[in-house]
Amino acid sequence: MWGAISVGKVCYTACAKALRIALLIPLTACGIAQEPPTARSVPIHQTWQIQPGSAIAGHRVLAGLGDISIDLAGGRVYAPFDGRIQPTVGDCVVFSSPEVPAYLLRLCGLRRPSLGRVREGQPLGRGEVLHFATLRKQTDGRWALVEPSSALLTRLLRSP
Repeated sequence: MWGAISVGKVCYTACAKALRIALLIPLTACGIAQEPPTARSVPIHQTWQIQPGSAIAGHRVLAGLGDISIDLAGGRVYAPFDGRIQPTVGDCVVFSSPEVPAYLLRLCGLRRPSLGRVREGQPLGRGEVLHFATLRKQTDGRWALVEPSSALLTRLLRSP
C-alpha cells in the first residue's frame, strides 16, 4: 500500500509539472516575450503645413499631399514583403523591409494594425479608407514622397 501512495505522489508531481510547462509554451509562442514596437519618426524631405494627424477646426487630417486614398470598404491590406510595421503619428504605421531598404510605406486609416515583424502576405489590418504614401530615403537621411508603382499597390491589396 505504501508503494502505491509514493508512486501516486510521483505521478501527481510529474503531471503537475508537465501541466505547468504545457500552459507556459503557448504564452511564449504568442509573442508575450517580444518587446513592444517603438514609434518611428520619419522626417520628410518636403514640408507642408498640413500633415496627417494635424487638426483643422476640430477635425483630424487623415492624409496629406502625396498620399493616395483607396476605398477599402472594410477590406484588408496585406504585407507586400517580409518586413516590420511600426506606429508613427496619428493612426498611421510605416512598413519597412530589407527587400526594399531604400523605401518606407506609410499606411494610415487601418483599424488595429499588426505591429512588429510581419511575413509577406500577412494581413496588416482593415479599414474603410487607406491613405498610402511611398517614401524614398534621401542621401541626407530624410525621406521624400515618391509615386508608388501599381504593382506594389496590387501586392498590398490582393490576398496572396
